[in-house]
Amino acid sequence: MSSIDHIPNVEFLGDALPFVGRIREIIEVIQLFEDFDPDELEGLARYMRCYRAPLGTEIICEGDDGDFMLLLLDGSVEIIKKDVRGLAQIMGTAGPGKTLGEMSLIDGEPRFASCIALDSVAFAVLDRESLSRIITEEPQIGVKLLMELLMLLNQRLRSVSKQLMDCMEARRSRIR
Repeated sequence: MSSIDHIPNVEFLGDALPFVGRIREIIEVIQLFEDFDPDELEGLARYMRCYRAPLGTEIICEGDDGDFMLLLLDGSVEIIKKDVRGLAQIMGTAGPGKTLGEMSLIDGEPRFASCIALDSVAFAVLDRESLSRIITEEPQIGVKLLMELLMLLNQRLRSVSKQLMDCMEARRSRIR
């Protein structure tokens, strides 16, 4: 049982196979699963479970242990990170097709930020246990998924590195 099952107000909708159609619609506009053919996507869905959460539900809590990532199917969430003073800062929002929680899924470290439902949200969950099973039972899908996650995390790292360099340059300009 993953930590998603302990979040109050989250309704379990079953495995992701009935949602494969919605997942296919989403992947047409996002890059994460673009290299998956329909059979591979269905194979991946067999390892995922779907949930619904109402407005205001904290689906991911900063600092908590995390063993799952989620793919938003419907609705949107606000991503919030506490600053050095402990005050919540809005980092952004995410809607259908966005994945959240990949870092903790991969490295097992505490959650970096919180995600709170801005409306009713439906999402598919892949937990660490299921990821391990995919790698063992369907290695082609497992390798493809890990490569996609690696590329996604790499893109995010590049983006954050660029933002850091821009901030450092702006600071140097102010000091001169």
